[in-house]
Amino acid sequence: MTSRKFAVGLQVSGNPPIGLARALLLYARLIRLDSVLVADHFQGFIPTALWNPEFSWAAAQFSNPHESFDFQLLLGYLAASAGRLRLGVGVTEPIRRHPVLIAQTMLTLAHAIGRSPILGIGAGERENIEPYGLDFSTPVGRLEEALQIIRRCFSQSGAIDFEGQYYHLVGATMALRPPKGRLPEIWIAGHGARMLRLTGEYGDGWYPTLVTSPSDYAAKLAVIRAAAQKVGRDPAAIVPALHQYIVVAPSEREARAMLATKVARFAVLLLTSHEQWSQLGREHPFGENFRGYVDFLPERYDRKTLLAAVAAVPPELLGSGLIWGTPEQIAEKLRAYGDAGLRHVVLDLASALISRRAALYGIVAMWKIAVLLKRGS
Repeated sequence: MTSRKFAVGLQVSGNPPIGLARALLLYARLIRLDSVLVADHFQGFIPTALWNPEFSWAAAQFSNPHESFDFQLLLGYLAASAGRLRLGVGVTEPIRRHPVLIAQTMLTLAHAIGRSPILGIGAGERENIEPYGLDFSTPVGRLEEALQIIRRCFSQSGAIDFEGQYYHLVGATMALRPPKGRLPEIWIAGHGARMLRLTGEYGDGWYPTLVTSPSDYAAKLAVIRAAAQKVGRDPAAIVPALHQYIVVAPSEREARAMLATKVARFAVLLLTSHEQWSQLGREHPFGENFRGYVDFLPERYDRKTLLAAVAAVPPELLGSGLIWGTPEQIAEKLRAYGDAGLRHVVLDLASALISRRAALYGIVAMWKIAVLLKRGS
């Protein structure tokens, strides 16, 4: 296996208290991470029907799993403390927010921090769209138009005219320019064929979550690079990134035990599709059309249904969508993705929800993982 060095980032959920987000950012600076990305949600993925101390220790500390800060204000709050960290959103979408507003937010952030901001953007998640009366019927088509507009906002200071199916701009000006060397980067959260094509055509980076293996990552990255080359873009200039949930413990035995907890089993429900279940001769509890977390509506299910779904996760799928183990094992598994092309991994500490001990250990383990990845050993 090739020795590779990584850029390493931290994903921050953006839940109260706001001081926690700042503390995590300062810790990221202390251990010399490269980036901090914040989430953009109206509500979280964990249903209130499950939110109790039996499910997660955090339920005794935080009364509601759906409390979420506005990512724009949160990034503004964090900017003064960022130092040399790259800040960004991971991820937003152009259904709740107009693409010109998204562009203005990122251009503003470029003035507030010392490095290029990261605009993580995707087609959206059903939980943030449908309950609020918004249209989720053609999210990829809307995203494609939004990417064209955002690109023009980043590069064109004069008036913009745009006539699309979803957006109409006439003499629209976005004159704000970023400081030299701080043009925001667009990282596209895509998994399907059309999203991979859009990443190649418009993205400065690729920021997936639902990849099943290093070979799956390599195959999707090849599609992106081919799409970039087809439109005359440099495929090597697109940053292959990854948003990765991790379950980390001092020993493999303890990490393996964590995979059987309700929190970890619930994560598997959202990080696997019906297709993966059907390969085992099982039906996904959320239906044959379920594609994973993008289709999940947390408040549409009662407690009995959710607990039955958690219990139904087959042993063969425990840990799916997660990278788990000791810090050394996690770093080794991520190096396999490095051989598949990965250059910037953003870690999301899923095991922090399992217990207070797991949360505290995970903070220390984050430093260990980053050291191992950054030195390429």
